[in-house]
Amino acid sequence: MIDTFPPFALDASSTIGLPEQTKIGFVGLGRMGTALAANLAARGREVIAYVRHPDRIHKLAALGLTPTTDNADLFDCDVVVSMLPNDDAVLDASFGRTGPGGEGFALGLRRGAIHLSMSTIGTATASHLAREHARHGQGFVAASVFGDPDAAKARQLFIVMAGAPADVERCRVLVGDLAHQTFIVGTDPGHANLIKLLGNMMMATALEMRGDSIALVRKCGLDPKHSPQIGSGTMVGGCAGLHDDSGSYAAGLALPPAFKGLRGALAKAAAAAVPMPSVNAVRDRLIAGIARGNAVLDWTALSLIATQEARIKAAFLPARRKPS
Repeated sequence: MIDTFPPFALDASSTIGLPEQTKIGFVGLGRMGTALAANLAARGREVIAYVRHPDRIHKLAALGLTPTTDNADLFDCDVVVSMLPNDDAVLDASFGRTGPGGEGFALGLRRGAIHLSMSTIGTATASHLAREHARHGQGFVAASVFGDPDAAKARQLFIVMAGAPADVERCRVLVGDLAHQTFIVGTDPGHANLIKLLGNMMMATALEMRGDSIALVRKCGLDPKHSPQIGSGTMVGGCAGLHDDSGSYAAGLALPPAFKGLRGALAKAAAAAVPMPSVNAVRDRLIAGIARGNAVLDWTALSLIATQEARIKAAFLPARRKPS
């Protein structure tokens, strides 16, 4: 059963939410992470922002954050939020499990603290992190995010949470500071990440359908804006550029990580003996896009790939700009 609740609210019976003076650590200050951390600071939270490169310190401090290049400054935080690009990055930041250079923050984090993972990672990685944090006396909550950095800035994200009930409850107001709506999907953190993978699968399929329809419209010599808008609602509506046919394809979610996410969803489906023929087709289209040299583009470039494979004349193609 999925429990939903409005932003900035706790159940009337709740007594264990994090106090306003809670010290929050933050790891992963890319475009999305910076928007999230800045929103927490704007809500009056003390946010310790860990970065590896000193040249970012001034910019982060201007946003109201307390930047540091020493992850030991995270050790006395009540919650450490991570927003990192992939499984290895989260494992490395947490426990120093990949690559050279230092130990992860979890090895010094105090007992009773919580790692709030907002990264898009695999279900097995989420479950592994939950076990490792439990061995260290810490909590682990997955809070998967639907939306792009612009939605994050506007607090229009949809966030899916899962973890031990007491840990989820402690993080609810904190997540409410960032979300338009939040969903709780159970006690296994991997389930929140599965919902995220499936949501991305649905978005990719919608983008593929839209790209195919636009390719047909173009090949018939019509203006693409006359084609039907495909998909709306919570998950598809959170996809940057779904209704934008400008042809810029500036990377929010680039093709390689989109492909990796679909591959993870398909692996989970195969293990559960659930056929997904339409998703396999989208996976192959992503491979084709990467092979054509479009790896730096956003996954909305599925529309571009469709027009290329349809051999549409240049007059009907959108102007393509390099991602910013």
